[in-house]
Amino acid sequence: MRKFIISPEGLLYIFISIIVTVGIALLNIYLAIIPLLITLFIIYFFRNPPRKISKDKQIILSPADGKILSITKIDYDDVLKCEAYKISIFLSLFNVHVNRSPIQGKIFYKKYIPGKFFPAFKSHASALNERNIIGIENEQIKILVTQITGFIARRIVDWVKIDEEIEQGNLYGLIKFGSGTEIVIPANKVKLLVSGGQKVKAGKTKIGVIESENIC
Repeated sequence: MRKFIISPEGLLYIFISIIVTVGIALLNIYLAIIPLLITLFIIYFFRNPPRKISKDKQIILSPADGKILSITKIDYDDVLKCEAYKISIFLSLFNVHVNRSPIQGKIFYKKYIPGKFFPAFKSHASALNERNIIGIENEQIKILVTQITGFIARRIVDWVKIDEEIEQGNLYGLIKFGSGTEIVIPANKVKLLVSGGQKVKAGKTKIGVIESENIC
């Protein structure tokens, strides 16, 4: 499991920002206030605060911090091969941006799809924007989690490979500078525990509870 307080993917941005801040400060200390604030914000954005995960095989946890924009019923998902719920989560610039695995399991599917960079809170963003889909399965269930770029977010990062095992709540990726995350779960297996407009936390908020033992 990756453990860090600041995501390594943010170190280059932080370093450059510090250099710019110091350079401006040497010329004019007052003008350096703005780049200093930008540096502090970049550090804040790439934070990964310690989070205790209560693991439960019957529970599906949120993959991201943010606000639930919508919960949509899908008649048939081509990967899960069944009816499903799609829960769309919007991450503002002020949310923690690391993604966590909703369940314990094995990575059985990965697909990167190039696309546009519409604002992540737009309803059509999930279908048109650049995105990265990851499938996780165990003996009980298969789910999909999708990282979606936004108007500012231009870089998706994931740290998992096909057939790799991942623990519930462990980090699997991040999206740089504002984004969206979706989780797709079998509708006939899971009782939803969240609603539209609700704020969620990765690895903490319970998205649903597994009620059926049959794999979708």
